[in-house]
Amino acid sequence: MTALQWSDEMALDLPLMDSTHKEFIELLQAVEAADDASLLTVWKELVEHTDAHFGQEDRWMADTRFASSNCHSVQHKVVLRIMREGQERAEKGELFVLREMGRELQTWAVQHTQLMDSALALHLRRVGYDPLTGEVVSPDNLPKELIHGCAGACSSGDDEVALAGAEH
Repeated sequence: MTALQWSDEMALDLPLMDSTHKEFIELLQAVEAADDASLLTVWKELVEHTDAHFGQEDRWMADTRFASSNCHSVQHKVVLRIMREGQERAEKGELFVLREMGRELQTWAVQHTQLMDSALALHLRRVGYDPLTGEVVSPDNLPKELIHGCAGACSSGDDEVALAGAEH
């Protein structure tokens, strides 16, 4: 499989989000290219980056009235937990798990960016959110109720229940 490449179609017009996504893709490329001796080290860098990446997006959602149980945040928790489980298996010698996870994450990253992150980016622009300062420039545009779906990508809440079930 050819490693995922950053493209303009993945850009969401939020510089901090876009640069974080580019870094994520670069780390996925490094996982793809790593030899067995360096794979676990590169994977740990990916997990560390992903933890910060997801935490950053989760803070943005919390700042702009997303419920902590929204499907976007839940998906972050599930993916990060699975990545850590893969790391534990690799530490026991099962490096093939990380290779497979790296390939699967490439597909997931594109879908997650196009669906959930694009909806979040639209929401952040609508409320005038500054991701560097946490300031909301247009507080009148904040939703009156907490967002329980994914800001348009899956607003019914049904998927949220399904993802929460996947945690168990």
